[in-house]
Amino acid sequence: MKSEIPTYDIQSIGGFQYDDIYVGRFGPYSGTHQHLHYPHRHSFYHVVLFTEGAGSHAIDFEKFEVQPWQIYFMIPGQVHSWSFDGDVDGYVLNFSSSYFQSFLLQSDYIQRFSFFQGITQDSVIQIPTDNRAKIKDIFERVLAAGGYNNLHREDYIKVLLLELFILVSHTAIHRTEKDISSYNYLLLKNFQRLIEANFKMIRLPKDYAQLLYITPNHLNALCNDLLGMPAGEVIRNRVLLEAKRLLVNLDLSINQISLQLNFSDNSYFTKFFKKYVSMTPDEFRKKTFRK
Repeated sequence: MKSEIPTYDIQSIGGFQYDDIYVGRFGPYSGTHQHLHYPHRHSFYHVVLFTEGAGSHAIDFEKFEVQPWQIYFMIPGQVHSWSFDGDVDGYVLNFSSSYFQSFLLQSDYIQRFSFFQGITQDSVIQIPTDNRAKIKDIFERVLAAGGYNNLHREDYIKVLLLELFILVSHTAIHRTEKDISSYNYLLLKNFQRLIEANFKMIRLPKDYAQLLYITPNHLNALCNDLLGMPAGEVIRNRVLLEAKRLLVNLDLSINQISLQLNFSDNSYFTKFFKKYVSMTPDEFRKKTFRK
């Protein structure tokens, strides 16, 4: 049993790799990297397309049943683990946070895709039958491009990956993509960045609204429209996620975690956690590591 969540960087992953990208077949990848079965996180973007196999996949403590032609998108920092039932196969793609920045005028372009925003429910997509061959072909072309030795290889791979993201975005049949204005997109990203930097200290939507120079009602309307939840819930979910991540570290006591998250005392943290997770922090910890 591991006492804390390990973080893997892209340099620790072998295979077809050029600087800050890795692409390979998932069967050999899963057989080589035994850490996949334990909670861990990456410092890079991580995409897996399953074509064969079964089992389960937990992303930020939400469990999904693995099915063929399911594609998973994960952003840096998310905690996940796999449990396979027999042999699995497909494709795996890892790329660094800076991989597209020098290639695109909008350095955060890929973050506009709903599946790259760290919202777990939006990051697991079942590929419809009529698009499976197209998506598989893109992965195969990326793998083939890895063997090229010419000046434009890196640009060609980036173009293929952007084609993949756009195609998946357009063919996610159980989702409706929103036409997000540039202003609203920027506002939402700034709100999310502020939460990431301040969630341990700032918990009220009105305080974030003040930092964004908008009204609390405007912030709530924005979150309801684009995320399907009020601003307060977005903040609270980030606090709960961090609590769960810290609880996996068995070297930290519940009291230490409550202090790290800026709760006034252990009992208040326990009541807060139980109210929204339906179990105490200690019960969550035992459930996570139950064999």
